[in-house]
Parts: sequence; structure tokens; C-alpha cells
Amino acid sequence: MSSLLFSPFRLGPLGLANRIVVSPMCQYSADDGCATAWHRVHLGQMAQSGAGLLCIEATAVEAIGRITPGCLGLYSDANERALAGVLADVRGFSAMPIAIQLAHAGRKASSARPWEGGQQLALGEGGWVAAAPSAIPHGAHETPPAALDEAGLARIRQAFVDAARRAVRLGLQAVELHAAHGYLLHEFLSPLANQRDDAYGGSLDNRMRFPLQVFDAVRAVLPPTVALGVRLSATDWVEGGWDLEQSLRFAALLKQRDCDWIDVSSGGISPLQRIPVGPGYQVPLARAIRQATGLATMAVGLITEAQQAEALLQDGSADLVALARAMLWNPRWPWHAAASFGASVHAPAQYWRSEPREARGVFANAQIGQR
Repeated sequence: MSSLLFSPFRLGPLGLANRIVVSPMCQYSADDGCATAWHRVHLGQMAQSGAGLLCIEATAVEAIGRITPGCLGLYSDANERALAGVLADVRGFSAMPIAIQLAHAGRKASSARPWEGGQQLALGEGGWVAAAPSAIPHGAHETPPAALDEAGLARIRQAFVDAARRAVRLGLQAVELHAAHGYLLHEFLSPLANQRDDAYGGSLDNRMRFPLQVFDAVRAVLPPTVALGVRLSATDWVEGGWDLEQSLRFAALLKQRDCDWIDVSSGGISPLQRIPVGPGYQVPLARAIRQATGLATMAVGLITEAQQAEALLQDGSADLVALARAMLWNPRWPWHAAASFGASVHAPAQYWRSEPREARGVFANAQIGQR
């Protein structure tokens, strides 16, 4: 049986050489939202991995939408210039398609970096007042966020649009909207975070309204050559919260709006969540959405082995596999997976001579001479 993992795939207008996606991974290493030398190193090595697509980390559409003061942003000319410089260097050595995940942290903003404790920052310690659908804090001990009014909603919609336009100017080939992990768009979806009594709260249709408006606004400004998808927490893992049934409704509406893929994750909205963590624990959620909607679907979550990834593609659970921690642990994961399946990937000429004798042919573009 030929490997599906190393077969080509199309995300709307974007052709991928294989089904492996480097997930967006927060690095908490930006300077006032601007990419730094760390991003050049991090994205540079991920772009040499042989994956089919590289997605830049959750990138805030406004300053108060950053999770931490170190989070990447795309809300200013300075942000755009800094990321342009990084991308120019990365593209100089890799033709891998690059996407970006646009995000707003909502009530989970104004937090310390994970290695600095990850807790909410006080206003006197570099923090700021977060914004959310309702003035309900993520944790009971935290300062409540400011509930967004109509002007605030309009501002954030426009911020997503402006960031999408910057992404186009940067030549990025795909955009993923972050509606997962307890951040702003997810907060609107979940009744645990959204207790509004206006057109944006209450019923499922109302709770979906703002995320769908953001999707429509971004879709309208992206050229047809740029793919657009959504990362979704398919369940809150909390009774009375957002769940798979509601996710199926939301995904169906995204499909009607020409969404090119859905990246299926879960959780993040509440400290009360009870997640049954284990290998591939989120794959059934991806399978359910794919089967119900036909949307191109990415599976994520404790997918670490090549045979595991191949199996979930073969059984129809997903169309693509997105890796995060596994790629940090082993940035050459796709090389090794290709060798195990007798498949091939593209690698930089500087690394061609690293190909082991038993894996000859794994570098599809290698032409090694002797001197």
C-alpha cells in the first residue's frame, strides 16, 4: 500500500507535496509583536523539515490580543517589516508553502510567558485589561476582562481584516483563523465564556455570529490564490459548554462560506475541563467533522509516530496530520517518516550527504557528486 502521508493534497488553491503540517507553535519570543532572530532560527529549521506546509504561530491582530508580551503580532507596520525580513531569509532556502494563524487571545491575554509562570499579569507588572464577549474571567482569581461593545466588535473585525491584508502583502499562501483553545473567537462560541444578552449571545446562532462575521470579512479581502481555514476546539470537555454537536453546525456553515480546511483541536476554555489525554485523543473529533461535512480536515494532538499518522489517514479520520511538539522534539520527523515508508522529501543541498545508506532515495532532489 502506498503511503497517504506522502501523497499530494490540495487545500483549496494551495497544492501541498504531502499531508504533514507543521502546526502553529507559540514561541513567546517577539519584541512588541515583532519577529526576532529566534523566529528566523525556529521557522528556518521547520522549513527544512520536509513537511508539506508550515504554519506560523498564533499571531495577534491587535496588541491587547496577545497572550503574552512576547507573542507575535501583525498589527503594525513594524510587525510587518520584521516578519518580512524573517520570511525573506526562510524562503531563500526553502520552497515550502507558509501559512499564518491569525488570533486574538480574548480573556486569556495579558499572561506571563509559560517559563515565567504563565499566570495573568497585573496592570503594574506589564499587563493590560483583556477584552472578551462577557466580563467573566478565565480563572476565578483573575481580573475580569472588559466586555466588548459594538465599537469593540467592529474594531476587532477590522483588525482581523487588516492583519489578513498584511499577510497577503507578505506573500503568505494560507491563513488560519484561531477559534480554539479558549481564545476570543472560541469564547464567543462557548456558553461558558459568552453570556451576552444581545445578538452575539444566547442561542447557538447568536454565539456563532461574530466568529462567522470575522471569517466572512477575512474571506472577502483574501485573493482566490490564498487558502483560508479555521482551527476549532470541537469540545470544551466541560458539561454545558461547547460540544461536538455544535461544532458540526459551525463547520457546516464554514463549508458554505468556502472554508478550505478545519484544524480540529479541543479544550482550553475552562480550568474545569476534563480531557481524556492519550495518543490521538482528538482524532475522533476530526473524523466526525470530516464525515459530517466533507471539509478537508487536519488531525492534531499526541500524534507522534509515522505509522500512527498513516493509519488515521488510511481509515478516513482526517486528510492531513498537524504536528507540534513532535516537530520540536525531532525537526526531521518527516525525513524519518519518509524513510520508513520508502517515500521521499525535498531537502537542502547542504544536507544531502547526511542521507544514510539504508535510506538512499529519501531526498528526492539529491544529486551528490564526489570530489
